[in-house]
Amino acid sequence: MEQAQPAVKKKVLIVDDEPNVRRLSHTILSKHFDVVEAADGRQAVEVANSYKPDVILMDMMMPKMDGLTACHVIKTDEATKSIPVIMVTAIGFELNVKLSQQMGASAYVTKPFSSQDLLTKIAEVLAAAELPRPP
Repeated sequence: MEQAQPAVKKKVLIVDDEPNVRRLSHTILSKHFDVVEAADGRQAVEVANSYKPDVILMDMMMPKMDGLTACHVIKTDEATKSIPVIMVTAIGFELNVKLSQQMGASAYVTKPFSSQDLLTKIAEVLAAAELPRPP
């Protein structure tokens, strides 16, 4: 008799320079995902390369390397370019939404967010990432 394999949790990288935001996001997501954190954009690039998350939640304004730059670096690196990035920021300006899309972000969530909004956006991005790409 074969044993059913437990479902492997998807991996999420939370990138935010605010410890309270990382803690809140971690609490919301850890029930559904394996979660790892980074405190700035430079650390996000390093963790993305070593951890290979299934999705990245990226704050926009951070020290050392901002979220837009980190997103661009991740999306132009052959090893990490397929990882969807969701920008999570308090700035809801249309220009920032466009900039994040130009840098390769898959989605944009404004703070404050509800746990359901965040989970729904992650599910949408993960589902889209699993669709076959047209040739």
